[in-house]
Amino acid sequence: MVLQQSRCARFSRGSIGQSIFETKGLGLTSQRIGILGGAFDPPHIAHVAMADAAIVQFNLDELIVVPTGKAWHKPRDLSSGAHRAAMARLAFSHLRQARVDEIELHREGASYTIDTLRSLSDQYPDAQFFLLIGEDQGKALATWHEIGEIAQRAIICVAEREMSEFSDSDAPSHDIPTQALKLPHLPHSATQVRARVAQGQAIDALVPPTVALYIQSHHLYQPAR
Repeated sequence: MVLQQSRCARFSRGSIGQSIFETKGLGLTSQRIGILGGAFDPPHIAHVAMADAAIVQFNLDELIVVPTGKAWHKPRDLSSGAHRAAMARLAFSHLRQARVDEIELHREGASYTIDTLRSLSDQYPDAQFFLLIGEDQGKALATWHEIGEIAQRAIICVAEREMSEFSDSDAPSHDIPTQALKLPHLPHSATQVRARVAQGQAIDALVPPTVALYIQSHHLYQPAR
Protein backbone atom coordinates (compact mmCIF):
# COMPACT_ATOMS: atom_id res chain seq x y z
CA MET A 1 0.00 0.00 0.00
CA VAL A 2 1.51 3.32 -1.11
CA LEU A 3 0.84 6.67 0.54
CA GLN A 4 -0.15 9.60 -1.63
CA GLN A 5 -1.03 13.18 -0.83
CA SER A 6 -4.45 13.75 0.67
CA ARG A 7 -6.58 16.40 2.31
CA CYS A 8 -7.27 14.57 5.56
CA ALA A 9 -4.14 13.65 7.51
CA ARG A 10 -1.05 15.65 8.38
CA PHE A 11 2.39 15.01 9.79
CA SER A 12 3.05 16.18 13.30
CA ARG A 13 6.44 16.71 14.94
CA GLY A 14 9.55 15.71 13.02
CA SER A 15 11.93 17.11 10.42
CA ILE A 16 9.81 15.78 7.58
CA GLY A 17 7.50 18.74 8.17
CA GLN A 18 3.77 18.90 7.60
CA SER A 19 2.23 16.96 4.76
CA ILE A 20 -1.07 15.23 4.10
CA PHE A 21 -1.51 11.63 3.09
CA GLU A 22 -4.05 9.00 2.13
CA THR A 23 -3.72 5.44 0.94
CA LYS A 24 -3.72 4.51 -2.70
CA GLY A 25 -7.18 4.06 -4.10
CA LEU A 26 -8.92 5.88 -1.26
CA GLY A 27 -12.15 7.48 -2.43
CA LEU A 28 -15.01 9.29 -0.81
CA THR A 29 -16.86 6.01 -0.22
CA SER A 30 -13.94 4.16 1.44
CA GLN A 31 -14.58 2.93 4.96
CA ARG A 32 -12.78 4.83 7.69
CA ILE A 33 -11.82 2.27 10.33
CA GLY A 34 -10.13 3.02 13.64
CA ILE A 35 -8.03 0.42 15.45
CA LEU A 36 -7.65 0.74 19.21
CA GLY A 37 -5.39 -1.88 20.70
CA GLY A 38 -4.41 -2.39 24.30
CA ALA A 39 -4.24 -4.77 27.21
CA PHE A 40 -7.55 -3.43 28.59
CA ASP A 41 -6.62 -4.89 31.95
CA PRO A 42 -8.97 -3.24 32.74
CA PRO A 43 -10.37 -0.74 30.22
CA HIS A 44 -10.86 2.63 31.93
CA ILE A 45 -12.38 6.05 31.34
CA ALA A 46 -9.38 7.34 29.38
CA HIS A 47 -9.73 4.43 26.92
CA VAL A 48 -13.39 5.31 26.43
CA ALA A 49 -12.58 9.01 25.97
CA MET A 50 -10.00 8.08 23.35
CA ALA A 51 -12.56 6.02 21.43
CA ASP A 52 -15.21 8.75 21.67
CA ALA A 53 -12.81 11.43 20.44
CA ALA A 54 -11.45 9.35 17.56
CA ILE A 55 -14.90 8.52 16.21
CA VAL A 56 -15.78 12.22 16.10
CA GLN A 57 -12.44 13.69 14.99
CA PHE A 58 -11.75 11.18 12.23
CA ASN A 59 -15.38 10.52 11.26
CA LEU A 60 -14.92 6.77 11.75
CA ASP A 61 -17.40 4.32 10.26
CA GLU A 62 -16.12 1.58 12.53
CA LEU A 63 -13.85 1.26 15.55
CA ILE A 64 -12.17 -2.11 16.06
CA VAL A 65 -11.08 -2.66 19.66
CA VAL A 66 -8.28 -5.23 19.85
CA PRO A 67 -7.29 -6.70 23.24
CA THR A 68 -3.60 -7.57 23.26
CA GLY A 69 -2.61 -11.20 22.92
CA LYS A 70 0.76 -12.35 24.21
CA ALA A 71 2.27 -8.93 24.86
CA TRP A 72 6.04 -9.31 24.63
CA HIS A 73 6.55 -5.80 26.05
CA LYS A 74 4.47 -6.24 29.23
CA PRO A 75 6.54 -6.83 32.41
CA ARG A 76 3.69 -8.72 34.11
CA ASP A 77 1.23 -11.46 33.30
CA LEU A 78 -2.07 -10.17 31.97
CA SER A 79 -5.51 -11.26 33.12
CA SER A 80 -7.08 -13.91 30.90
CA GLY A 81 -8.03 -12.90 27.39
CA ALA A 82 -11.63 -13.89 28.10
CA HIS A 83 -11.89 -11.43 31.01
CA ARG A 84 -10.20 -8.60 29.11
CA ALA A 85 -12.37 -9.09 26.01
CA ALA A 86 -15.52 -9.20 28.15
CA MET A 87 -14.58 -5.97 29.94
CA ALA A 88 -13.76 -4.29 26.63
CA ARG A 89 -17.20 -5.20 25.26
CA LEU A 90 -18.80 -3.66 28.33
CA ALA A 91 -16.66 -0.51 28.23
CA PHE A 92 -17.37 0.31 24.59
CA SER A 93 -20.92 -1.05 24.33
CA HIS A 94 -22.42 2.46 24.14
CA LEU A 95 -20.61 3.17 20.86
CA ARG A 96 -22.50 1.82 17.85
CA GLN A 97 -19.34 2.01 15.73
CA ALA A 98 -17.27 -0.11 18.12
CA ARG A 99 -16.75 -3.84 18.14
CA VAL A 100 -14.23 -6.03 19.94
CA ASP A 101 -12.05 -8.28 17.79
CA GLU A 102 -10.22 -11.14 19.51
CA ILE A 103 -7.78 -11.64 16.63
CA GLU A 104 -4.70 -11.18 18.84
CA LEU A 105 -6.05 -13.35 21.63
CA HIS A 106 -6.22 -16.30 19.24
CA ARG A 107 -2.78 -15.70 17.74
CA GLU A 108 -0.02 -17.96 18.99
CA GLY A 109 3.34 -16.52 19.95
CA ALA A 110 4.29 -12.86 20.25
CA SER A 111 1.66 -10.44 19.00
CA TYR A 112 2.67 -7.47 16.85
CA THR A 113 0.61 -4.57 15.53
CA ILE A 114 1.77 -5.16 11.96
CA ASP A 115 0.33 -8.70 11.98
CA THR A 116 -3.08 -7.34 12.98
CA LEU A 117 -2.92 -4.58 10.37
CA ARG A 118 -2.06 -7.07 7.63
CA SER A 119 -4.97 -9.29 8.63
CA LEU A 120 -7.45 -6.40 8.77
CA SER A 121 -6.18 -5.09 5.43
CA ASP A 122 -7.02 -8.45 3.90
CA GLN A 123 -10.53 -8.24 5.37
CA TYR A 124 -11.06 -4.61 4.34
CA PRO A 125 -8.88 -4.04 1.25
CA ASP A 126 -10.34 -0.63 0.40
CA ALA A 127 -10.53 0.80 3.91
CA GLN A 128 -8.53 3.69 5.35
CA PHE A 129 -7.20 2.63 8.74
CA PHE A 130 -6.55 4.96 11.68
CA LEU A 131 -4.25 3.41 14.30
CA LEU A 132 -4.98 5.00 17.69
CA ILE A 133 -2.14 5.07 20.23
CA GLY A 134 -1.22 6.87 23.44
CA GLU A 135 1.36 9.61 23.98
CA ASP A 136 4.00 7.31 25.43
CA GLN A 137 3.59 4.86 22.55
CA GLY A 138 3.89 7.74 20.11
CA LYS A 139 7.27 8.74 21.49
CA ALA A 140 8.57 5.18 21.02
CA LEU A 141 7.29 4.59 17.48
CA ALA A 142 10.78 4.28 16.04
CA THR A 143 11.26 1.08 18.06
CA TRP A 144 8.09 -0.62 16.78
CA HIS A 145 8.38 -3.82 14.78
CA GLU A 146 7.95 -3.06 11.03
CA ILE A 147 7.03 0.57 11.74
CA GLY A 148 7.63 1.54 8.09
CA GLU A 149 4.93 -0.81 6.87
CA ILE A 150 2.62 0.21 9.71
CA ALA A 151 2.89 3.84 8.59
CA GLN A 152 2.05 2.78 5.03
CA ARG A 153 -1.00 0.77 6.04
CA ALA A 154 -2.54 3.20 8.54
CA ILE A 155 -2.65 6.83 9.60
CA ILE A 156 -1.05 6.77 13.06
CA CYS A 157 -3.04 8.93 15.47
CA VAL A 158 -1.28 9.85 18.71
CA ALA A 159 -3.30 10.98 21.73
CA GLU A 160 -2.45 14.47 22.96
CA ARG A 161 -4.11 15.43 26.24
CA GLU A 162 -5.06 18.99 27.10
CA MET A 163 -2.63 20.69 29.47
CA SER A 164 0.07 18.31 28.27
CA GLU A 165 3.39 20.16 28.22
CA PHE A 166 6.19 18.83 26.06
CA SER A 167 9.79 19.63 26.80
CA ASP A 168 12.51 19.10 24.22
CA SER A 169 13.33 15.78 25.88
CA ASP A 170 9.66 14.69 25.74
CA ALA A 171 9.15 15.43 22.05
CA PRO A 172 9.35 12.45 19.69
CA SER A 173 12.77 12.12 18.04
CA HIS A 174 11.47 10.28 14.96
CA ASP A 175 10.12 11.46 11.61
CA ILE A 176 7.27 8.96 11.38
CA PRO A 177 4.07 10.63 10.13
CA THR A 178 1.41 10.98 12.80
CA GLN A 179 -1.76 12.93 13.41
CA ALA A 180 -2.85 14.36 16.76
CA LEU A 181 -5.85 12.89 18.57
CA LYS A 182 -7.01 15.63 20.94
CA LEU A 183 -8.19 14.43 24.35
CA PRO A 184 -9.23 15.99 27.65
CA HIS A 185 -6.78 15.68 30.52
CA LEU A 186 -7.58 12.29 32.07
CA PRO A 187 -4.62 10.96 34.07
CA HIS A 188 -6.14 7.52 34.60
CA SER A 189 -4.23 4.29 34.12
CA ALA A 190 -4.98 0.58 34.39
CA THR A 191 -2.17 0.32 36.95
CA GLN A 192 -3.99 2.82 39.16
CA VAL A 193 -7.25 0.89 38.82
CA ARG A 194 -5.64 -2.44 39.74
CA ALA A 195 -3.87 -0.88 42.72
CA ARG A 196 -7.08 0.64 44.07
CA VAL A 197 -8.94 -2.65 43.72
CA ALA A 198 -6.17 -4.50 45.55
CA GLN A 199 -6.37 -1.94 48.36
CA GLY A 200 -10.15 -2.18 48.58
CA GLN A 201 -10.68 1.37 47.32
CA ALA A 202 -13.46 2.60 45.03
CA ILE A 203 -12.86 2.73 41.27
CA ASP A 204 -16.24 4.16 40.21
CA ALA A 205 -14.65 7.35 38.86
CA LEU A 206 -11.99 5.48 36.90
CA VAL A 207 -13.88 2.82 34.92
CA PRO A 208 -17.36 2.49 33.37
CA PRO A 209 -19.93 1.19 35.89
CA THR A 210 -20.37 -2.09 34.02
CA VAL A 211 -16.62 -2.72 34.14
CA ALA A 212 -16.49 -1.96 37.88
CA LEU A 213 -19.29 -4.47 38.46
CA TYR A 214 -17.51 -7.09 36.31
CA ILE A 215 -14.29 -6.66 38.28
CA GLN A 216 -16.15 -7.03 41.54
CA SER A 217 -18.22 -10.04 40.51
CA HIS A 218 -15.21 -11.92 39.10
CA HIS A 219 -12.87 -10.93 41.98
CA LEU A 220 -10.23 -9.54 39.63
CA TYR A 221 -7.03 -7.81 40.81
CA GLN A 222 -7.34 -9.13 44.36
CA PRO A 223 -4.09 -9.48 46.34
CA ALA A 224 -2.72 -12.99 46.65
CA ARG A 225 -3.74 -14.70 49.84
